Amino acid sequence: MVNLRLILLTLTAAAAATVASGAAALDVVLETEKERVRVDTIARGLEHPWGIAFLPDGSALVTERPGRLRHIAADGALSEPLAGVPRVDPRRQGGLLDVALDPDFAANRLVYLSYAEPGPDNTNSTAVARGQLSADATALEDVTVIFSQKPKLPSTMHYGSRLVFDRAGHLFVTLGERSNARFRDQAQDLNSHLGKVVRIFPDGSVPDDNPFVGEPNALPEIWSLGHRNPQAAALHPETGILWAIEHGPRGGDEINIPEPGKNYGWPVVSFGVNYDGSPVGTGQTDAPGFADPIYQWTPVIAPSGAAFYTGDVFEAWRGDLFVGGLAVRALVRLELDGDSVVHEERILQGANRRIRDVEQASDGSFYVLTDARNGEVLRLSPAE
Repeated sequence: MVNLRLILLTLTAAAAATVASGAAALDVVLETEKERVRVDTIARGLEHPWGIAFLPDGSALVTERPGRLRHIAADGALSEPLAGVPRVDPRRQGGLLDVALDPDFAANRLVYLSYAEPGPDNTNSTAVARGQLSADATALEDVTVIFSQKPKLPSTMHYGSRLVFDRAGHLFVTLGERSNARFRDQAQDLNSHLGKVVRIFPDGSVPDDNPFVGEPNALPEIWSLGHRNPQAAALHPETGILWAIEHGPRGGDEINIPEPGKNYGWPVVSFGVNYDGSPVGTGQTDAPGFADPIYQWTPVIAPSGAAFYTGDVFEAWRGDLFVGGLAVRALVRLELDGDSVVHEERILQGANRRIRDVEQASDGSFYVLTDARNGEVLRLSPAE
């Protein structure tokens, strides 16, 4: 039996070396509750990487928040920034954010990017653009903006911004409420995209069966409302239904299963409080007319990036939900019984990395992005 305490001490020492020198790679073996895992540093030197998407050949596209899109070869070789990426507003939490491939990428090579789109007079909002990846993976071509959050505001916070395709080819986009108390109440306003999950077709058009289509003073893209800052989202592998995970304030990170037309309560109800300790909205955790989360964290983990594990190489993890933790600096594993979380484990916590995104590769390994000026792509695979 491997000594867990020794492994964790080794991992902590490796992390400390990285923090001190900015040079050490994280290559260790971890004994988790159910799996023995090898952690390898695949790529380094990425500036605040935010999203990763795997291409059919095993290589990947990775976004960097300042506005760069990189191609990472299967062997870890890092490309120069791709041409054709839209201009972004990179202040604070803004910049180039998520990346996703079209469900028919093998035929059309379409790539989708979410980002902070600059507007007039120092404003911005979350936007989604798509373009065709060139044959040599050095550029995006024919880039078009397919969605732009309304309204644009003078904020550099809470963009949300995960991109998830469902099995019917609809694109879900999670949208933050932009943080500031002056306009966060718009999360309850159907004439605003703030604090919403929206559902569109890949060209940006609106499905006829969206819940607010044809309703006066309601934006037709809206799928659900009352969200704070959902930076993690994934499609459940059995039900095909979207799960979205959002930041709470001081307490109250939430896992929600956004249903069409439902209201998830922000900023009227919350399991957290404002950062100054004052109550959020009514000061209550629930109220009639609002859907409850299926799980919440107090204290927060600061969730970003999520994936259900469906592979074969980590058999004991199959069906579990993995969520990146920025505040707890861990990869959070959640065991599920239907829609209920029955157990939680925090992996990589000794490495002192802010986990920004997590994605499963086609071979069943897990890839993790670390949020840092010298950010990394880590691979989790079975240890021999």
